[in-house]
Amino acid sequence: MYKFWSLTVLALVAACAKGKADGTPADTASAAPATAAAPAAAPGATPADTGMKGMNMDADKSASGTGVPAGYTGVTDHPDAKITDAKYTSNGGRWEIQTGPAHITFAAKDSAKGQYQLSTTIEQLEKPKHPEAYGVFLGGTNLTDPAKQKYGYFVLRGTGEYLIKTRDGENTTTVVNWTANPKIPKEDASGKATYKITAHVAPDTVHFIVNDNLVAAVPKSKFPTDGVAGIRVNHNLHIAVTPIVISK
Repeated sequence: MYKFWSLTVLALVAACAKGKADGTPADTASAAPATAAAPAAAPGATPADTGMKGMNMDADKSASGTGVPAGYTGVTDHPDAKITDAKYTSNGGRWEIQTGPAHITFAAKDSAKGQYQLSTTIEQLEKPKHPEAYGVFLGGTNLTDPAKQKYGYFVLRGTGEYLIKTRDGENTTTVVNWTANPKIPKEDASGKATYKITAHVAPDTVHFIVNDNLVAAVPKSKFPTDGVAGIRVNHNLHIAVTPIVISK
């Protein structure tokens, strides 16, 4: 059974529709979208969801793992990065993840279209060197081909902010730039934070919910929803994640 937040959603759709395309592969913290493509990352660096302009070129730190769990596929943001530099440890129905390169993790079985919702719980176990993002993606197609992959993603960071973007090959487009929301708790003094993330796909709108609170809604026309869903994790993080659950 779906929940609808009619008045709140209408206000959020109007606000979120103001998000603009930046056309760059990097997700920086600048309030205004970039006007030109960012330069290519140096080898070993990642321009993923750090949100720290000028600080998002730090090198990936290998966690010396074996890649993602059996039955799942991991695809790094950059073809020269190795998914085996990420470490996944199964623990009580969840994965403890240490990265390593920015990447997505998914299983072909986690595919949906039309109206549905997906959910996961992500716990930040350790404060990163600077804010790094993690969350969910959906509407994924051609995911194993970096030049053709497409998906939309909703990510958070321990500063209490969220970001909504779409990816088309190596390019990303900002739907809603980094935005603070009081309903997204900030990491505590020890660097820990827990987020139950839900993406609800309605006929015309995609709702993004954190800890059972609606924090954003965007027009479905701006965000891909038919396809594979999974987890998106930035580099140099230590988090715990429950596998994606999709329900109709």
